[in-house]
Amino acid sequence: MKPMIDSHTAFTMAFLRTIAAAALVLTCANNYALDPQALRDSLLGSDRDIADRMRDDARKPVEVLSFLGLQEGMTALDVYAAGGYYTFVLSRAVGDEGTVYAQNSPRALRYDEDRTDITQGDALAGKIEKGDLTNVVRIDKALSDTGLPDSSLDFILVSQILHDYYNGSPARAHGMLRELYRLLAPGGIVGIIDHTGVEGNDNQRLHRMLKAQAIEAVTRAGFIVEADSDLLANPGDNPRRSIFDPLLNRGTDQFLLRLRKPGAE
Repeated sequence: MKPMIDSHTAFTMAFLRTIAAAALVLTCANNYALDPQALRDSLLGSDRDIADRMRDDARKPVEVLSFLGLQEGMTALDVYAAGGYYTFVLSRAVGDEGTVYAQNSPRALRYDEDRTDITQGDALAGKIEKGDLTNVVRIDKALSDTGLPDSSLDFILVSQILHDYYNGSPARAHGMLRELYRLLAPGGIVGIIDHTGVEGNDNQRLHRMLKAQAIEAVTRAGFIVEADSDLLANPGDNPRRSIFDPLLNRGTDQFLLRLRKPGAE
């Protein structure tokens, strides 16, 4: 038997649902469709690191964010932002009305490959300063300690890092994904990019993973896999080589997934 609800409680619940719906509408109203050409032009400026610009042909950031459905005005999290390649792109994409949180753990800051290089200065800070990325907020803490509230994000990018969590411990990957689920608003988007592995290879050593493993992990964490894309596919990749092998010149085959947190109408 269902519990009885008095008229005052019913009115209060209806009122709260109305407020929540209005807030969702207001949030959506402040977001605008991404302008791919404007973003592409913005990324060609001299205020952006030349090394990052040289990587755009392979990483296709404008096409990736268009596929994922990022919009201007969104609040985004760049998980393991490293040296800030995608932090810069996200900053320009969400615009002045949006916010980008660039997260790096203290341990991550010790690495220098595509990350903050302590021997040459703080690469991420340099990009933020040179690009005048005033909508970027750095979080140099573990993902579990960001201080961000529940459902506070519209968009999360997990680029080339899920394999490190999963290969070390699927349980650790699950914990990370559940934390992202907590942070993401209902209806929010997660983009997963990672290096494609092959069954039977030592993918942990090679820093790769199977797309099927990623799909199983994110589905188990509660996300809906809304779409995948071959935008970053590279048939010339040799999956028996480490992603850091100079012969690959960063040209790995990568999968791209768009996830959605259920709950929004």
